[in-house]
Amino acid sequence: MAIEKAYQALREPNKASAQPELLVSAVLHLMSQYTANNQESAACIKLASVIERHLKALAELPDLAPVLRATCQQLSEQWGTVVERAMPPPERFSILTRLVAGSRMN
Repeated sequence: MAIEKAYQALREPNKASAQPELLVSAVLHLMSQYTANNQESAACIKLASVIERHLKALAELPDLAPVLRATCQQLSEQWGTVVERAMPPPERFSILTRLVAGSRMN
């Protein structure tokens, strides 16, 4: 029963906001999975993004203790940095490349 509620909090963090302990449970589970997966292979950007989203949802709960909200906010920002660093760099095109690509489209 508790596992099912935790999985629901994983899938829909904003709907679980009435029970912050479920969000805390879910984000702790996600963090442990991220650590386990990170040791086995390359870090999963989607998992890091979900962790960030859960921490952000916790940080925005008005009924949560201020120290816990502040911690979640700080951790959310740190996980956001992890996500940004893991994103592939944007493709850079020179003017010549854009001109050649533009002439092919015409």
